[in-house]
Amino acid sequence: MNLVRAELERLTARRFVQLMVVLLLVAFAVTAATTLAGSHRPSTEELDRARAAVNEQVANMEAAHDRCLRVKAGTAAPEEGDYLPADCAEIDPARMEQLPVVSDYLSGVLVFANQARPLLYFLIAFLVLFGFLVGASYIGADLNSGGVVNLLLWRPQRMAVLGAKLGTLLGGLLVFAAVASAAYLSVFWLIAQGAGLPGRLDGEFWQSLGGTYGRGLVLVLLAGALGFAIATLGRHTSAALGTVAAYLVVWELGARLVFQILDAARPDAWMLSTYIAAWVNGQARFLNYHACQGEGSGFCDGFYTVTWAPSLAVLLGLTAVLLVAAFSTFRRRDLI
Repeated sequence: MNLVRAELERLTARRFVQLMVVLLLVAFAVTAATTLAGSHRPSTEELDRARAAVNEQVANMEAAHDRCLRVKAGTAAPEEGDYLPADCAEIDPARMEQLPVVSDYLSGVLVFANQARPLLYFLIAFLVLFGFLVGASYIGADLNSGGVVNLLLWRPQRMAVLGAKLGTLLGGLLVFAAVASAAYLSVFWLIAQGAGLPGRLDGEFWQSLGGTYGRGLVLVLLAGALGFAIATLGRHTSAALGTVAAYLVVWELGARLVFQILDAARPDAWMLSTYIAAWVNGQARFLNYHACQGEGSGFCDGFYTVTWAPSLAVLLGLTAVLLVAAFSTFRRRDLI
């Protein structure tokens, strides 16, 4: 317990961690101030125009569905430009998951139900960067400066020391990210209450937002663990930064270009960014360039879906492999 308390004090006392927290607060304040300045409470006239636009759009959708039924029944002739799906139920407004709403036709108004997810994505991206950099610098600076050697003189158990560092890091990241995310969303909810509109905040909305929130927290922890593992293997913070930079340039950019030249069917399946996007969103769709070859002139859906389960397996597997390698190396390596 004393070891964990000491590591927590060391983590919170680091100037780099404090600087990153300040940058987060600055970004938070700028985003909130910009949103508040660019939003307003809609007037009665604006709401009336938006309702009229919604009614017109729904009426057009109903008319298109009715015309599709009549064309299929042979009582109306198709015209150029008509969209006629194989099943008219596809354009039936009564069966659509989401119809146009008033907030879709309001400009300069923060609608929390519409903007909460993009705002949360922005925060998750910052927290992932925060977690990776803090995780890498936390162990990298100690290894490079000899702080780990001094700590081992007090507690000569390598695995316990490194495990305490990792556990303290992940626990601190979890608490900080959870509190920061909740405070961040609460501020924008208050802005929407006073200078915007809440929107449709039903159970489905909160369930979807909560899922994104939880997956974002997991991604922050994985980023911190990855930074910690790579810096441990390289014995320096710069090793983690260089590894990420090399991966982005050589693989995400270079290999993607090679796959395009080779006309590979599913290049996205080989990219780590694919599984990060699929994990945060719950799923992601990508184009299979060979799926529709030889299908003739008929409709072909050339997309494939990557879901959260295999994405989590890939991210957990990569993190576990690097952590095992880091702990194994740390156990046998000469630290002086």
